[in-house]
Amino acid sequence: MQVKCSKCSEPIALTDIIEFSDGRLSHVDCKRPQALTSEERHLLFVYCTGHAAAYCLRCDLRFRLTELAADMIGSRTNVCPRCRNDLTASARAHLFGCAMLPSEVRLRAQAVREAAQRLVKQSQQACDRSDILIREAEAALFEKQRLLREAMSRRTAS
Repeated sequence: MQVKCSKCSEPIALTDIIEFSDGRLSHVDCKRPQALTSEERHLLFVYCTGHAAAYCLRCDLRFRLTELAADMIGSRTNVCPRCRNDLTASARAHLFGCAMLPSEVRLRAQAVREAAQRLVKQSQQACDRSDILIREAEAALFEKQRLLREAMSRRTAS
């Protein structure tokens, strides 16, 4: 079993941006589950405006955030202006390795991301464990039902 978003019921991946409310996980933005968080965008604009912060592997080009395109029809941002490839993951990776960010800020941003990934993993493990417990309970129920039917058939046969 995979953890599903409480809003859209789609699976939550480790790379998705999530929130936790009322004891349930959900995407921050179900249409764009891997989009940059507002905090990540803020840090990129404050510390990385003056240099390239995204790399397009297809085009072998680097871009500043202000040079990236958006696809309003597909609800995508941070796309390569040349080939329309999504560069969100590249911008996020840049953020976690940029020397322009104070090390404390960079480490805290990474810690937040890692905590979210741990939460998704732990939720997945809990779902897997509950699925196992349900299957074990079902097997025990079916076995008890079988034993009851056998006892009833012996009783009616006597």
